[in-house]
Amino acid sequence: MTTEDGSVHPEAPRLGTPGTPGAPRSPGPAVRLERLAAAHADALLAFERENRAYFARSVPDRGDGYFTPDGFAGRHAALLAEQATGACHFHVVLDTGGTLLGRVNLVDAAGGSAGLGYRVAESASGRGVARAAVEEACRLAATAYGLTALTAVTTLDNAPSRAVLARTGFTAVGEEVVDGRPGTAYRRTL
Repeated sequence: MTTEDGSVHPEAPRLGTPGTPGAPRSPGPAVRLERLAAAHADALLAFERENRAYFARSVPDRGDGYFTPDGFAGRHAALLAEQATGACHFHVVLDTGGTLLGRVNLVDAAGGSAGLGYRVAESASGRGVARAAVEEACRLAATAYGLTALTAVTTLDNAPSRAVLARTGFTAVGEEVVDGRPGTAYRRTL
């Protein structure tokens, strides 16, 4: 998904650092999604700082300014304002104890469709957290937000993200270029 200036939306579907491909499918961990709120700011900044290098291995880094208290606060406020318009639905992924494990976002919602983006902490990767979070996001997209389809984009070299999308019912629908790297677009009808 792109912003008005033509750049890739910072929470767009290219995000994804899920678990290991080829692992046997199990019921998965118990996770819950909470709609992004002002109260999540401190935990979310800590999550982003702790996983910065890990995420940068598969998606473009957000830049030093994002990780400063003021930079993060500004971005967080902008996301909350964007969410209030109904165009985007941002979520944090929490375990049963309330620990923040990731993010799942539905962006650019229009005409019954939205883009899916997600990222999961390095400490939670390979445990089915991304799959469980994406499945819950699909459920919420249909039931809470009235969406009928989701799209996602990931790079060809991000095998874990491609595996999560395949395991959660997404089908490859075309080629994409993501930050200059070859990728694939996926779609799931809800």
